[in-house]
Amino acid sequence: MAERDPAWKVLPKPSHPHDSARLHVSGEARYADDLGEPADMLHLAFGQSTEARARVASMDLAAVRAAPGVVAVFTAADIPGANDVSPVAGDDRLLADGEVICHGQSLFLVAATSQRAARIAARLGKVEYEPLPAAITIADAQAAEAHIEPVQRMSRGDAPGALAVAPHRLAGAFEMGGQDHFYLEGQVAVATPGEDGQIHVLSSTQHPSEVQHLIAHMLHLSSADVTVEVRRMGGAFGGKETQAALFAGAAALVAHRTGRPAKFRCDRDDDMVMTGKRHEFEVRYDVGFDDAGLLTALSLHLASRCGATVDLSPAINDRAMFHADNCYFLPNVDVVSERLKTNTVSATAFRGFGGPQGMLAIERVIDHVAAHLGLDPLDVRVANLYGPGRDTTPYEMVVADNIAPQIIARLRNTARYDERSRAVEAFNAASPVLKKGIALTPVKFGISFTTTHLNQAGALVHVYADGSIQVNHGGTEMGQGLYVKVAQVVADVFCVPLDAVRITATRTDKVPNTSATAASSGADLNGMAAYNAATAIRERLVAFLARTYGCGEEGVHFTPAGVLVGAETLTFGQVARKAHLGRISLSSTGYYATPGIDYDRTVFKGRPFYYFAYGASVSEVVIDTLTGESRVLAVDILHDVGRSLNPMVDKGQIEGGFLQGQGWLTTEELVFDAKGRLLTHSPATYKIPTASDRAKHFTIALWDGENVEPTINRSKAVGEPPFMLANSVFSALNRAIAATVPGKRAIPPLDAPATPEKILKALSSYRGIGHKATP
Repeated sequence: MAERDPAWKVLPKPSHPHDSARLHVSGEARYADDLGEPADMLHLAFGQSTEARARVASMDLAAVRAAPGVVAVFTAADIPGANDVSPVAGDDRLLADGEVICHGQSLFLVAATSQRAARIAARLGKVEYEPLPAAITIADAQAAEAHIEPVQRMSRGDAPGALAVAPHRLAGAFEMGGQDHFYLEGQVAVATPGEDGQIHVLSSTQHPSEVQHLIAHMLHLSSADVTVEVRRMGGAFGGKETQAALFAGAAALVAHRTGRPAKFRCDRDDDMVMTGKRHEFEVRYDVGFDDAGLLTALSLHLASRCGATVDLSPAINDRAMFHADNCYFLPNVDVVSERLKTNTVSATAFRGFGGPQGMLAIERVIDHVAAHLGLDPLDVRVANLYGPGRDTTPYEMVVADNIAPQIIARLRNTARYDERSRAVEAFNAASPVLKKGIALTPVKFGISFTTTHLNQAGALVHVYADGSIQVNHGGTEMGQGLYVKVAQVVADVFCVPLDAVRITATRTDKVPNTSATAASSGADLNGMAAYNAATAIRERLVAFLARTYGCGEEGVHFTPAGVLVGAETLTFGQVARKAHLGRISLSSTGYYATPGIDYDRTVFKGRPFYYFAYGASVSEVVIDTLTGESRVLAVDILHDVGRSLNPMVDKGQIEGGFLQGQGWLTTEELVFDAKGRLLTHSPATYKIPTASDRAKHFTIALWDGENVEPTINRSKAVGEPPFMLANSVFSALNRAIAATVPGKRAIPPLDAPATPEKILKALSSYRGIGHKATP
């Protein structure tokens, strides 16, 4: 049998443009809302709750039904099957049934001849409520003892005992806010009824299989009767992993009940009010350490606002706990995670999936220790890194691929960290109003779904008789470049140009039972599944050619110049035609399941991740001490993507992830009032980063290594890890504030996001009473 020619897996890959780049620039890329609408299309809108928690005493929808353009109005009573659009717990309702649990919750559904008509009518419902006690904040939920699940604990060693004898001990607390996904394409779904009760749904979702299954249960259909399709999304960031099911379910219900196609294109304000956000966290810590800043004990308490339903909060908070070590060895540690149920829109997946909150907590601890000892925070970071004899996480996973020390050392040198730190000190000494700060922070991010069964993928590859290739897989394209990466994998297997491979929309009737495109695992899982499918076809072709030409299989080689068979060279098209005439199957499925994952959630022990992705960043910032305004002046990044499948696509992900993280930590502030109403529900009040927020000096370099695990091309995931590189911005802001009182050995009480108001508050407090430290 011919060798599989595996060398392609370890060779550097060229940077191909994103498969839709030309279409994006020309405006030809078609999204769900761009498709032509049939004359009988219905447009949808929800009637929403105006209370955070209440019993629905009565609901008069006569005015809604009589409104111009309205064709039908639906309530929970009109759902033939399960009134459920939740991922796991069964507590997310398509339409509220008797009680509302957050402001903006969907009460009834309007189908009209236009979106405007539907939205106007949806506001005409007359609903009477019997208000119930509501928990809005984390403190409210703690007082009411309202949790989505029991408090979780992950421990190693004897944290209380080690704290009691620590040479130094500090306690502190801070808060970090949530974040809206603010994808450019809002939530949208188009449902079209088919014959014999079948239904097709075009959905902007990261999880087509979940949407398929939920719709089937809701309509009393089998999953085989529901097809969900996704060609591309205009951004998602986790916000379309579970949240898309609400809008797809509504469209499917209307199409099923009326026999007419139905579209739900959610208005931006409604989208922000009704869909989940990043989890808000409150952090408390008690840390023990020695004179060099080496941590000897840590007690860490993480409290998160999970919202009104469970959603994915257990897994998200678990990941926060897993990443509370970041790159640091914690010999005696006790991490407690409190998952609080509040009457606000349910928090959900967001890039990093709890990892950013856990990492920011430990970076704050490191900064506090450094400030107390009067040391450079980078030196304290380096002292606490994982290393020989200190290579096991609190959940007992060995850090076998630890390259954080080398990455930090190289970036410290190439970014001239020490030289620039001295320049920042000199600037601050001469500048009474503007103060600068600089910080270098690392990232160690675990790659895999922590829910083990989700670590699997399927693919379908067709080779046509003319030599063209079509590939389909369970991953979804949200702008991150997954499609072009998987196409490159298939093209490399056959040694054909990339333009010979046609990428097709993700569909549940082609590859079934798929996992969400999430956890940064899209290329790892789907790339390997596509590789297996393509390789199966190639092996059939090798055997066929060897038989046909009377040579051994070792004499058949796929090369960029053609397929070499003995002394002959054939084009790939000629091989495909001959194989078709020779009755050789040119189609194959492929499957891949991530190996080596073994984790027991009941004791928080095991190996939840296949490998870690690493990175580090240096950020230099300046603040105006009179206004609280801040600016990121310079960013230098060194990031580990293994042997990149597509270096330019990966660099784009790194830059975008960093900027999104910068937004979370500086400008993006979610504000709820005392009644649980979101006040920041439009671009007028919610500030995402813009091009002008990008540092003028911004460099990205890729680490020149490869994955120690046999992933596709020995590459590493790149979707989420870069988000946490922005932690260096927050640390630098802390140092800029601290520069207003030189020599003070305390950390400013800065919360995230570090808006001008919060910076001014921290400045005022820091210039007054500092943190108390126990010697």
